[in-house]
Amino acid sequence: MKTVCDLNQCAGCMACVDICPKGAITIEDNLTAYNAVISENKCIDCNACHKVCQSNYPAKLLSPIKWYQGWAEVPDVRKHGSSGGIATAVSQAFIKSGGIVCSCTFHKGEFIFEFAERLEELKKFAGSKYVKSNPRGIYKKIKKCLKNGYKILFIGLPCQISSLKNYIDPQYKDNLYTVDLICHGTPAPKLLEMFLNQYGHTLAGLRDIRFRVKAKFMVYGDYKGIVTNGVSDKYSIAFLNSLIYTENCYSCQYACKERVADLTLGDSWGSELPMNEQKKGISLVLCQTEKGNQLLQMADIRLENVDIEKAITNNHQLSHPSVMPKVRDEFYKRLRNHKFNSLVFWYFPKQCLRQDIKQLLIKMRIICG
Repeated sequence: MKTVCDLNQCAGCMACVDICPKGAITIEDNLTAYNAVISENKCIDCNACHKVCQSNYPAKLLSPIKWYQGWAEVPDVRKHGSSGGIATAVSQAFIKSGGIVCSCTFHKGEFIFEFAERLEELKKFAGSKYVKSNPRGIYKKIKKCLKNGYKILFIGLPCQISSLKNYIDPQYKDNLYTVDLICHGTPAPKLLEMFLNQYGHTLAGLRDIRFRVKAKFMVYGDYKGIVTNGVSDKYSIAFLNSLIYTENCYSCQYACKERVADLTLGDSWGSELPMNEQKKGISLVLCQTEKGNQLLQMADIRLENVDIEKAITNNHQLSHPSVMPKVRDEFYKRLRNHKFNSLVFWYFPKQCLRQDIKQLLIKMRIICG
């Protein structure tokens, strides 16, 4: 099997698929890893796929020039953000300045990338997506927009931004602005589908899906908990314990304080700010470039100083990749013959039992969800 990058190290960024002039590349997903496979019958050895691949040619890492924590000044924007709503506030300001925002959305059962040219379109980007997305096709569209003189703000994962920088010709990069998200790692969508199937759901059958509300991690399908509101489900527990990411995530070269984008956004976990502000959500902000500073200056946001060491301590992805659990290989082998939920319970019984008891108490109306 001929692959674009090292075996099982594909991030699924899809840039190689977009750039191949002969349609010779397919992405194979075997749950544990992605691979960009080259059809040797179609390949003309142009090497374009290898050159655009972020695994082969990672973008230059930039040291932050500023560290902040903060939130959107508009209460409704902050309320609907995963943390402090800064991504939305920056996006709103960018559109008002005449630019176009590109980010991930859930549409017809898939996590794809789309453009937003009007403020009301930004709501489709809201919320964290704890699953691997599919940027296929978006690189070509972004390049076309930049060629036509449009300003583009791309919000995505560091690996996707790295490939985008490889894809875009240098003469068009002045109008490209980037925001990368602090990332734990991403599971294959097939795994999320397996989880949903246990409850009679499919990705294609859901109109909307969310993975957290502020500090509460759980899968929400069509605006309600797949399990019970207020209870962390087995998918969330597996995700937070780093059990289900694809193999490349455990050696991620972007899991450090140096970043690939103009701005980096995450959660300001462990903030020393008042608890009432923490409950509303506080974003962590790293600014690497003058473009990033421009994005912050134009947005309606409040920024505060942040303890850098504390921020790194509470976001391990700023110092090292997520650590692969010793039981991961065993988990996937057993997954062929066992249900997803039962296996997660087997490996994390205390966490699962605590949430199962909470679910029972909520159903009995002893506590509120």
